[in-house]
Amino acid sequence: MKIEHVALYVDDLENAKNFFMKYLEAVPNAGYYNPKTGLRTYFLSFTDGARLEIMNRPDMEGNEKKMTQTGYIHVAFSVGSKEKVDELTKRLKTDGYEVISGPRVTGDGYYESCILDLEGNQIEITI
Repeated sequence: MKIEHVALYVDDLENAKNFFMKYLEAVPNAGYYNPKTGLRTYFLSFTDGARLEIMNRPDMEGNEKKMTQTGYIHVAFSVGSKEKVDELTKRLKTDGYEVISGPRVTGDGYYESCILDLEGNQIEITI
């Protein structure tokens, strides 16, 4: 068994798509629109076959995001090496994204950093 994909509601679908393309090498599909509900989606594919669905619809409700809340808390991306973690973290910070931890070795042995994307979602970058 494998996880087929994970989905994330976002306020700004196009900017979210561009973020994942620019920094994490996502390849989007052509997109989907349901005129009945207003739902718009993109499936973003990554080199290892993992997929992330980003979605938006007019009736979404926003809640304040907290760093330690119940539910899904971050999406982790493996970039292959310590140097690439450092490089991508620095690039994101230079481009104005908030680095909330790392790069560092965690207590359970991961080398990682964690940033907040445009909408405050936690993105973990690891080896």
